[in-house]
This record gives sequence, structure tokens and C-alpha cells, in this order.
Amino acid sequence: MACRAGFAERFGSASRGEKAYKAGHAYGLLLRTLHLCDTLTLEDFRRETLRALNHNERTHTLQRQIRRDGADSRRGRRTEELVAQSGALALVTNLVMAWNTHQMQAPPDRWRAQGRQIDPQVLHHITPMGFEGINFGGILVFPLERYRSRLLPSSSPPPTTMVT
Repeated sequence: MACRAGFAERFGSASRGEKAYKAGHAYGLLLRTLHLCDTLTLEDFRRETLRALNHNERTHTLQRQIRRDGADSRRGRRTEELVAQSGALALVTNLVMAWNTHQMQAPPDRWRAQGRQIDPQVLHHITPMGFEGINFGGILVFPLERYRSRLLPSSSPPPTTMVT
């Protein structure tokens, strides 16, 4: 299918009459038919496919929530702005998933320390996509002055104020 897409991109709509395009298109239809046959006949394959689709939809739901509370839609029409917004969205999405993963790991670790067995199939269906407890519209304030010497070791120390 990659060959077909590359050929179509290179020659545009004129590629439809080419034999290579027709062969690639037929190959794509064959792959789609095989996938549908597997989906209809193999229960494990169908279950894994649906799990992956649900996981991806949950990721998009998280990204829509982040975007909803983010910048307004009047910005980002230029390519550079769209790239920056897309990168920022991916970064925040990954931060939320990393935080959730970190928080979700504590109970299984505690259970294992207590000698409790955990079925790997149960863990297989848990995703770190939840965002119900996260305030995306809040303001985060970091005490940078407190850590200035560690963050910027070559900078001069901040002025100190004396309280009398």
C-alpha cells in the first residue's frame, strides 16, 4: 500500500490509469478483505482490534479536552503555529498519560509487596487516559526563584530582600 500511495502522490490523478496503480489498488482491496475476514472469524483478533480502537479514541478524547480548555481557535492558521500547537498538544497529552501511569502503578506495586497475585489480562485493559481529576484551565505557578541557582548555575544570584 505504501507503493500505491507513493505512486499516486507522485503522478496525481493521472496515475489512476497506470498498471502499477491498479495493482496497488487491488492489493489494498485484498488486504482489506483479509482484515475483515479475520475480524469476523477470529474472536481474539476482533477483541484486540476493538481494544486498540478504544484506546485511540480515549487518547483523542483526552486531546479534545486539553484543546477545549487551551488557546482559542482564532490562532494557529500559519504552518509554524499549527506545528507548535500540535507539538504542545502531544507534549501535554504525554504528560497526562505519564502522570496517570505513575499514579496507577502504586496500587499494583503495593499489592505485589503484600503477596497478592494480579492477573496480567486485567492490567492489559487499563489505560492511563483518564482526565476527570485534572483541571486543564488552571494556572500553574512554579517557584523558579527558589531553584534559580540549580536551573541557571552561571547566573548571578537573585537580589535578597531584608525584612526588619
